[in-house]
This record gives sequence, structure tokens and C-alpha cells, in this order.
Amino acid sequence: MSDLFGLGGLGGLGGLVKGLTNIMPQDDPNTQLLKLQSETAELRQQEIALYAEIGQMAVARYGLDSFGETAERMKLTRTNLAAAQAKLQEAQYAKEQRDQAEKEALAGRTCPQCGHENPEGTKFCQECGSRLGADAATTCPACGLASPPGTKFCGGCGARLEG
Repeated sequence: MSDLFGLGGLGGLGGLVKGLTNIMPQDDPNTQLLKLQSETAELRQQEIALYAEIGQMAVARYGLDSFGETAERMKLTRTNLAAAQAKLQEAQYAKEQRDQAEKEALAGRTCPQCGHENPEGTKFCQECGSRLGADAATTCPACGLASPPGTKFCGGCGARLEG
């Protein structure tokens, strides 16, 4: 039972554990155990950070190639990290594109007169009967809000509307 609540190595929970142990009975062995586990985990995180700092200083002084097999593992890790970052950026871009498409679809079926959200494929508002779509409304280029024809400024963000 070396790690009572699975806190070892999770320094982010250290503050929470400290707060909890302050309201728990101080003479309780579990409270003391939690405090010691939290302190140990925090010190371990500090040690890891210091090793990283020392390693960076050593590489700066002696060059990465001075560290043999470890240098090769570092190069491979850097390559894998770059690939993972590229995949992350692609996924973020794809999500932004999906979100934008959903926003545009919602704007196209939201009534410019009453604001009612209509089902896809609806040409006239089911709430007030107004025509839906680009002919009936001007979509704000800044926030995507649909405004009635002839509106000069967006009611959502104040941006000037074209048309």
C-alpha cells in the first residue's frame, strides 16, 4: 500500500491533497500517510525537473552526440514529437473546419427575423414563416450571426455588414 490513493507522481493533485489533509484529523494515520505521499511526490517532481535542467546544460556544453545511445533515443523522440505535433495541428485544423461548417449550417437555418433554429433543409421558418437562407439574411463575416436584409451593422458583435 505504498500509494494509498494513486497520487504518486501526480504533482497537480498536491495542492488538493494538502488542502484536504488540513481539514482531516491530524492524528489520523491516513492523513499523515497522505501528507507524506504528497510531499514525496512533490519532491520527486522537483528532482525530475532538476535532472532535465542538468541534462539541458550538459547537452549545451558537450553537444548531443556526446551521449551515445541516449542521444540517438533523444533524436528519435524529437522526430516522433515533431510528427505528433504535426498530427495535433492537423486534428485541430480539422476540428476548426468542422466547427465552422456547423456554425455556417446553423446560421443558414436560424431565422433572421425571430431567431428560431429550424431543421436542416427547411426553406421557411417554422416559427414565423420568414424565408431562410442567404437571400433572406446577411451573415456577419466576423461572428456568423444572421441579420435581416438591409441591416448595416451586426447585432451580435457590431461589425459592419456588407451589402
